Amino acid sequence: MTLNIEERNAVIEYRIEKSLLTLKEAKDNAALGYWSLTANRLYYSAFYLILALIIKDGDQAKTHNGAFAIFSRKYISTGLISKEDGSLYRRLFTMRQSGDYDDLFDWESEDVLPLIPLVENFIATLLSIIRS
Repeated sequence: MTLNIEERNAVIEYRIEKSLLTLKEAKDNAALGYWSLTANRLYYSAFYLILALIIKDGDQAKTHNGAFAIFSRKYISTGLISKEDGSLYRRLFTMRQSGDYDDLFDWESEDVLPLIPLVENFIATLLSIIRS
């Protein structure tokens, strides 16, 4: 898919809005004690912003692993994003997978609550790169 500048900017803004709304959903679900759903929403809030970043650079990912591969190659490997943030994103992906697909498994508050401020910082970092 080839996008012109206006289309690309519209998609980027849509992904930013979706990321921020999904972060709010994560916090709302945390307040209700839905820890697996909170983990899911934390992952997707980061994922949507990674998609925006990839689109900004003219790339496209068709899968979650594809998005991580591009993100890792262009941002983590080059030092624009810290290895710790890369590890956070991979951890969120794993948590989302476990929470969504593993039978008889649910995340608990002590697993998920500490991640909220980390994801907020991650999102702030990505936003500053996207908007620069």
